[in-house]
Amino acid sequence: MEQYFDEKDYPSSWYFLQPGTHIDAYIIERPLGGGGFSSVYLARQSSDQSQVVIKEYLPRRLAHRTWGNLVVPNSEETRSLFLMGRKLFLEEAMVLTKFRHPSIVEVLNFFQANATVYLVMTFEYGKILGDYLREKKGIMSESFLLTVFPALLEGVKLTHDQGFLHLDIKPHNILIRPGGEPLLLDFGAVQPYPYNGHAKSGRVLSSGFSPIEQYYDDGRLGPWSDIYAVGATMRMCMDGAPPPAAKARAKKDKMTPAIKAFRNKYSFPLLETVDWAMAVDPKDRLQSADEMIQALKSS
Repeated sequence: MEQYFDEKDYPSSWYFLQPGTHIDAYIIERPLGGGGFSSVYLARQSSDQSQVVIKEYLPRRLAHRTWGNLVVPNSEETRSLFLMGRKLFLEEAMVLTKFRHPSIVEVLNFFQANATVYLVMTFEYGKILGDYLREKKGIMSESFLLTVFPALLEGVKLTHDQGFLHLDIKPHNILIRPGGEPLLLDFGAVQPYPYNGHAKSGRVLSSGFSPIEQYYDDGRLGPWSDIYAVGATMRMCMDGAPPPAAKARAKKDKMTPAIKAFRNKYSFPLLETVDWAMAVDPKDRLQSADEMIQALKSS
């Protein structure tokens, strides 16, 4: 449920549990993918053999797997960062158990084992939007956009209503299920909102999708920050490439507005909504998921 991996780059003996491995109440079937901070598996429950997805905290630059499947820091220098990341990973699990929405990945369980943390999620059939866009090499239809994004925004709205910001919405964190139903994945960058004194240290940045305020420690984050990322994801669905980074746009915005770039391909209200969501200045954007949902309804 994260980006798909190339076994040449990530040998399974280093980063992945072997098929048939028993862990807690689950049996690993095969790796599904991996990123810089985790490994993801298709697994089944020992009790009823139903399939699930398991996400394992294993930051490539900070830790490695040893005999007995223990995940340990690479050195004393990386230990504190590894332990902090493990704590945040556990917090992600605790946050996700609060959410129940058709457009948000459902966490069934989480547990600690092998000196690391595991999230157990429902298994969903579908394709990662980023991979889908790469395969299509073309423009997504207006019908596709108006099927996927209002439903996705309903999940984003629930996240905000529960007092959290996602802060890493992008094509590789959206699963498209049969019928065009979206599923928002990877809440590893989640932050409380409004700020309650317990925000995570550090930040996640995805070039082209993170808004300008996310680049700065004192940036004022809010629902409008996730709105920018949704707009940028829609923009990529229109032209097939990530938008320019917000930091570059803030210096000199060379991005052609959607209402000009795609005026003969999409309706004006849809294009206007994307431009509104992607305003560099947070004050000029749509301010909430509900506002963006209402704007898309006029398309």
